[in-house]
Amino acid sequence: MALLPILCYPDPRLHTVAKPVAQVDARIQSLVADMLQTMYEAQGIGLAATQVDVHERLIVIDVSEDRDSPMVLINPRVLWVSEQTHVNEEGCLSVPGIYDSVVRHDAIRIEAMDEKGQRREVQAQGLLAVCIQHEMDHLLGKVFVEYLSPLKRNRIKTKLVKAKREERA
Repeated sequence: MALLPILCYPDPRLHTVAKPVAQVDARIQSLVADMLQTMYEAQGIGLAATQVDVHERLIVIDVSEDRDSPMVLINPRVLWVSEQTHVNEEGCLSVPGIYDSVVRHDAIRIEAMDEKGQRREVQAQGLLAVCIQHEMDHLLGKVFVEYLSPLKRNRIKTKLVKAKREERA
């Protein structure tokens, strides 16, 4: 297993639309292991392959308190979303240190494959539903800050670019 570098907003690669995973093989299983290690190390609850510059439809999630219940979603597809929505405070490993409010569906049902290539349906609500929606956005090339006003988005972009510049100096 290896830690993978996480792309940071406003990196243009974060806007790449992911392609379906053709087959679940040793390469994908190795990527899953690396992504889980990267997510846990970064103290995240979800990570999309797009965030580690792999543009395939693959997500890892673990919203458990003990961080011992990883979920792998390959080629996830939305089957249903609730009409009810609410505002959630979100952050993102690709937008470090930034948290803001985003409206998400309260519940979602998706179909995906697991790390063994087995099809499964997942019905989620609460934090898991929010996390799935957030990570699926990444697969479409969308970062959560795009839900914010242009003013807020520009402030975030400026702050992160400045921080990166100072980090290099």
